[in-house]
Amino acid sequence: MSTNLSPLGKRLRRHRLPVTLLIGAGVLMSKAALAGGAMGYEIGTADVGLASAGWGARAQDASTIFTNVAGMTRLDGDQALGGLEVLYGNVTYSPTQSTVSPGLGTDDGGNAVGWFGGAGGFYTHSYSHDLKFGIGIGGNLGAKLSYDQNWIGRYYDRSITLIGLNILPSVAYRVNDQWSVGMSVNAMPTKLKMQTAINNLIGPDGQLEYKDTQTGWGFDLGLLYELSSSTRVGFTWNSQVQLGFNDKPSFTGLGPLISTVIANRGLTTQNLGIDLNIPQQFMLSGFTQLNDKVALLASVGWQEWSKLGLIGISVDSSNPRTVETNIPFENTWHGALGAQIALDHGWMLNTGLAYDSKFQHHIIAPILPLNDGWRLGVGAETELRKGLRWGLAADCVYGGSNDFSVQKPVPVILGGRGSFSGTYSNEYIVYVASYLSWKF
Repeated sequence: MSTNLSPLGKRLRRHRLPVTLLIGAGVLMSKAALAGGAMGYEIGTADVGLASAGWGARAQDASTIFTNVAGMTRLDGDQALGGLEVLYGNVTYSPTQSTVSPGLGTDDGGNAVGWFGGAGGFYTHSYSHDLKFGIGIGGNLGAKLSYDQNWIGRYYDRSITLIGLNILPSVAYRVNDQWSVGMSVNAMPTKLKMQTAINNLIGPDGQLEYKDTQTGWGFDLGLLYELSSSTRVGFTWNSQVQLGFNDKPSFTGLGPLISTVIANRGLTTQNLGIDLNIPQQFMLSGFTQLNDKVALLASVGWQEWSKLGLIGISVDSSNPRTVETNIPFENTWHGALGAQIALDHGWMLNTGLAYDSKFQHHIIAPILPLNDGWRLGVGAETELRKGLRWGLAADCVYGGSNDFSVQKPVPVILGGRGSFSGTYSNEYIVYVASYLSWKF
């Protein structure tokens, strides 16, 4: 265990709170993310089929509020887009039975993700040819991970929900024929809820629950440079958003011994503060229309996950004053390539391939059974009538297999949380989105 405590760890020790902090990152969004940390690129729009290629340069509908606010200057009149999205995620754990401590059982936890859904809406208004206003509501941050009640890692993490919503009042201005600039204020109401089992030594497990909802604030900046009517480059920066959660942990089903220890430590009367930094990110994107049939799109990006600071809370009955802050996380890189192909009868095909780098080392944290991943997307859209377009898109995020291991010296029979290791095999998430875009 590291002896260098973070400011959060020092504050917890000062209040004598018997918790273990695993500094980590979110696992899902208003949907789910498998790569590049907790923020994905699926927001119920054509970007799903493009696997995020051209993220900040496409600027073809009102969802540009989210991807590059400066792109609003390319939209005529008033425009709106609404999208729905559903996903299925496979995140399953296979333990190495020879490494599982006695007392933890054999439950592998089941599929921790399964089905989930989300939605988003965007509206832009042309005050003039050069000045645009807009509002967007959507989300690409969050987590919803839930294991079986008796899984072998229940003393580290049983479930976590982290869902953030972005509310984006926006403005964009065309400086000249080539340059446009834009800015959004980012209000991010976010819900955090975590549950962890507590080893009662005798009888069924108890449970610790922590939950709070807070709103963080940030802003997004966008630049769009149009080299010609067919080629443009976009640059975006999303600021860090700080969230400060504060809740008194709730305990249920505790045995007499553990209940007395927790009460004596003051856990039943003191609040626990948790600081979470949604990382800043940069994205450089390009779009070029090669001819009347084919356009190429590309993106490269960077996200500062090393400063995230999310948490897993657990109680070690044998050492209720332990604080750990020694799990390193890395900043991530993103790259994507895609194409739009005009088909017969007014249809357009979207497709893309993307990769996000690892944000954990070789051995992953139990609260974050994810790492790097590939995205493959495909979609199509058509004009239903003048000013009204409909699209359908899907992508698959493949995270491969990731090893996990935790070794603790105190056995379960003496109040410890146990040791085990194994593999998360063939992790993937499939998204399907449908959206409508219309001009007024």
